[in-house]
Amino acid sequence: MSWNKVAVVGAGLIKMGELFDQSYEQMAAGAYRAALASVDTGTPAIDAAIVATQRGSLWGQEGIGGNTVPSALGLSGIPCTRVENACPSGSDAFRIGAMVVASGVHDVVLVIGVEKMRDKSTQEGLLARAAAGHPLYNRGETAPVLFAPFATRHMHEFGTTPEMLASVAVKNHHNGCLDPYAHFRNEVTVEQVLSSPMVCSPLRLLDCCPQTDGAAAVIVTSAERAHEFTDKPVYVAGFGVATDHPYLHEKSTYVGLPATTLASRRAYDMAGVAPDDIDMAEVHDCFTITEILDIEDLGFVEKGKGGPASLEGETALDGRIPVNPSGGLLAKGHPIGATGLAQITECFWQLREEAGERQVAIRNGVALQHNVGGRGSGVSVVNILTRNA
Repeated sequence: MSWNKVAVVGAGLIKMGELFDQSYEQMAAGAYRAALASVDTGTPAIDAAIVATQRGSLWGQEGIGGNTVPSALGLSGIPCTRVENACPSGSDAFRIGAMVVASGVHDVVLVIGVEKMRDKSTQEGLLARAAAGHPLYNRGETAPVLFAPFATRHMHEFGTTPEMLASVAVKNHHNGCLDPYAHFRNEVTVEQVLSSPMVCSPLRLLDCCPQTDGAAAVIVTSAERAHEFTDKPVYVAGFGVATDHPYLHEKSTYVGLPATTLASRRAYDMAGVAPDDIDMAEVHDCFTITEILDIEDLGFVEKGKGGPASLEGETALDGRIPVNPSGGLLAKGHPIGATGLAQITECFWQLREEAGERQVAIRNGVALQHNVGGRGSGVSVVNILTRNA
């Protein structure tokens, strides 16, 4: 049965991009102000904060987050915990924040994600350091190298084509044009995707998400107190987390990400819903093939049908199951700690029908948010939100 003990009453983010002119703390403050501004009534008194960031792995500053962020927000003194769980860091921080409120320990919790990706280059070891593992098993592995085998195998088993991959980028860049917070706000064509530079065959440059700076914040409180702040709360219906083997040679399949399948099953069971009940989804599209795997693993389409579904518009804004109306990671960007919370924010807006030009049809009042990541896509988090009390 549905959980619905916790409600989101505010959510916001800053414009994603190469934010050389903003510090880590300034980005956090911008997201916090945006979340506060979205609250319909009153100003929630924040009891505690959860900070999602990969700054420890990316920069070697393990102490950042737990004390610097509250201080920057004028919240010094409150309890604060930093969460670092690879690409789903923000998603997991949201899950933890919901559990903190549900436990009754704190009434109003700020969950905030912040990431500085562009102040150092990949060549300086930014993401390589984060993904470091066995000196031989994953030597030379970058993110495209990890995902390219999934694309190749999916093509071999199901006839997925480069045009199907490209259709994901075309759709998400179109959606990004409608999102004022997106890193990239430009249309691309299938031809442009297919002619962009090869990164790791068959993935080309426009099959890949950018490295992005950004911040996003969400305010959660108990369902009982939600009416103090809004007449349109969005409830946490369920969530799920799962893990998988970290190295490619340990994988049981190259046409799916088992952690996503297991995490979604747990979330669906907790929320008491099925894939057909989902009105829209924000999913992890670090590469075009990832979104195709996601919509299969989440149960939106049959295994092997993700490519045709994307090409035929099933995941478009006006499609059967709109996916990544925000523009996704491909267009909005992927500031790791902030990514999941930016997705939660988009779900919040969509369920409240406040997404403007990119608003999708809300029939059942249920949205899904998903991230997968870590070495070998070894961890996945799925959160399900609803406007139904």
